Amino acid sequence: MRHALKRLFTPENLWALLLFLIAVALIIFTTDDSPQWIYQGF
Repeated sequence: MRHALKRLFTPENLWALLLFLIAVALIIFTTDDSPQWIYQGF
């Protein structure tokens, strides 16, 4: 089990996770209370 965790948390994976979380946070904080892009298809 410990070997699987060590293989999962490589520096590349941690950087990818960090960049993903930053992108999600930017999307959440830059959209207003009624995100129009959800309703564009309707």
